Amino acid sequence: MAQDNIKLDILAFGAHPDDVEIGAAGVLIKHVQRGDRVAICDLTLAELSSNGTVERRQQEAQEANRIMGIHARFNLKLPDRGIAISDKQIAPVVSLIRQHQPRIVLAPYWKDRHPDHEWTSRLVREAVFNAKIRRYHSELGDAHQVDYVYYYFINQFESPDLAVDVTDCYELKQHALMAYESQFIMENESVITPLNQDYVQRVAARDQLIGQQIGVRYAEGFKVREPVQKDYLD
Repeated sequence: MAQDNIKLDILAFGAHPDDVEIGAAGVLIKHVQRGDRVAICDLTLAELSSNGTVERRQQEAQEANRIMGIHARFNLKLPDRGIAISDKQIAPVVSLIRQHQPRIVLAPYWKDRHPDHEWTSRLVREAVFNAKIRRYHSELGDAHQVDYVYYYFINQFESPDLAVDVTDCYELKQHALMAYESQFIMENESVITPLNQDYVQRVAARDQLIGQQIGVRYAEGFKVREPVQKDYLD
């Protein structure tokens, strides 16, 4: 999968491979099908996961990429359970944003039972802000201002500020999730975790509930921290 200096429409960040798929695979697939350039960045290799190896999870991520049709996937190899707000960790996120100049950035919702998801949300917010400051690590590239930052749900769920109909591509979302067999399927060597106890079904139930709120079968919901600027209501 090419990882050159392509300019992106959407760059979605997650702490671990499968995070983005849980919250936003449908939206990413929908944008890919429209012709937009979409990429994912996992901050860690999920090396502390209870199930699966780093190698297997990378293979699963590649299969999920194929199913979704995304243009690139990056991994910053930050320490699993070691994500923190520091210049050392903000800088590589800024570098990626400046290199690929996305219009839209996605990040996990800032409230979640997993601390890595919350830290990722905070780290991406810091990086998006710093990426537009031209004197912040100018060696990382020209300053770039992201148009919109939307926060997707992983474990926590609240009433969304924005909901996107993903009914037509929901089957592909489920296939992308099930690419992560080591996480979502109980195998002979598996340790019981919340992920392999009907988690994918609960994700679908959440997306159905969001869909019900806007009168469609499935929708993915997003939160925003600041008002979204529009010239007109439509």
